[in-house]
Amino acid sequence: MFSNDAEKYRDTEVPTFMRNVTGQLHLLLAMPPRFWAAFFALIIAGCASGPPKMPYPAFLQSDELENAYLASVPGTTAKQFSGDPQTRRTTNRIELPAGWEGTTGGAPGMLLEIVVLKGDVMVGDVKLGSGGYAYIPPGTFAYNITTSNGAQILYYRDIVDPLAVIQTPVILDARLVDWKPTDQEGVTIKELRSDPGNGARTWLMRVSPEAVMRWESSSVIREGYLASGNYQHSECVVGEVRTWTYTPGGYFLRPADAVNGGPEAKAITESVWVLRERSDGAERVAGECSVTSPAS
Repeated sequence: MFSNDAEKYRDTEVPTFMRNVTGQLHLLLAMPPRFWAAFFALIIAGCASGPPKMPYPAFLQSDELENAYLASVPGTTAKQFSGDPQTRRTTNRIELPAGWEGTTGGAPGMLLEIVVLKGDVMVGDVKLGSGGYAYIPPGTFAYNITTSNGAQILYYRDIVDPLAVIQTPVILDARLVDWKPTDQEGVTIKELRSDPGNGARTWLMRVSPEAVMRWESSSVIREGYLASGNYQHSECVVGEVRTWTYTPGGYFLRPADAVNGGPEAKAITESVWVLRERSDGAERVAGECSVTSPAS
């Protein structure tokens, strides 16, 4: 479901002679013009800065994060995006090795959400492929989790909101759910969970390259993970536009009322985001990035 037909970003292959430039200027002078062009392109790339500095987690790429150990999911490799050591709330991407077995059992008062990114996972007796979703609230029967060939999953463990209405497990094959249109052309969504009590949501958002994005904000904290595609996005920070490109595995944790999007935001290739809000949020449209944003 999260097929990534995006063009791969690869480092330029550097000719061997360029790796030993010092003391060999005469070799460079003898090179044809096409090699000079490659050389200066590499110099410019080397001087280019990384993602813009942000006051909150944004423009993160999971493969650049160090591996973390999760006691609740032993025998796996994890990339931790966010969390709270006091409440033990945590958001991770986890690699389950072939033949891995575990359970959804956890700490009292903690809920578990899983989104399957790659591979197949058995949750109880239900097989979930790419795009599969499971929500396990506390106080319910623990399910076995297994994978025969290995899998990559998003793993959310969170504290329970007493206002939540959904008190039973949700195990969903998202491939069976239709994409629904939004008020933005080229943007469609699939609801994985929407709690009518506290408004907590987990959903997929698909953005086509033709979509025109706007400046907007949410009244609550929102986190997102780019499951597939290449996507350029902008954050408005104290009236300054900061733009960078996400590749698959990109992550953000955006605070409430943070204005983002705008005319530079676009799907370079068709992109699918996994989005999540822990409470009832209202989306607001902003006319521009300014110090006085949020939105109207």
